[in-house]
Amino acid sequence: MKRVLRLLKPPEKWHLPVIIMLGVLTGTVLLIIRASNAHSYLSDDPETCINCHVMYSQYASWTHSSHREVAHCNDCHVPHDSFVRKYLFKAMDGMRHATIFTARAEPQVIRIKQAGANVVQQNCIRCHFDLVDMIGAVEVTADGHEDGDGARCWDCHRETPHGTVNSLSAAPYTILPRMKSVVPEWLDKALKNNESEAK
Repeated sequence: MKRVLRLLKPPEKWHLPVIIMLGVLTGTVLLIIRASNAHSYLSDDPETCINCHVMYSQYASWTHSSHREVAHCNDCHVPHDSFVRKYLFKAMDGMRHATIFTARAEPQVIRIKQAGANVVQQNCIRCHFDLVDMIGAVEVTADGHEDGDGARCWDCHRETPHGTVNSLSAAPYTILPRMKSVVPEWLDKALKNNESEAK
């Protein structure tokens, strides 16, 4: 082990540049974590979903739906059969979303992918199984929907819970909570003081 550490240790003249580079890299990573509000993705807070502006219409339509009081985004959109599967799905889906949004490659109309549709279908059945006679419905939806056969719950319940709004341009006057600033309070205060002194 000591031999491996000796091999990884840079030559004496590289100590300062390596320390500076590691400091810059660490600072950049911490800034990205802060700016992206990364810790929020560990929670089930629905406002996390509007960290990316393209999800505003989905959030706004959910806030005006009957599901708002009983189900949040993660209740429908992530698996609930195990802790590991839930957070693995969130991580994989989140990395895909982050990559698309960072590359500015998001579509105008967001459509759910097959893996997400399968999870939503499972959660519809999980939540509503005891409320109605689901035997026939489960046979039609749960057994065949993953292969594209049969029907999904939202084939009939089309406007649950997002309504017909499916793009930002369809809801241009939607009132949403403001995103929190990534600028630390002390820096924001100093900037405002400088602006007022300049006037």
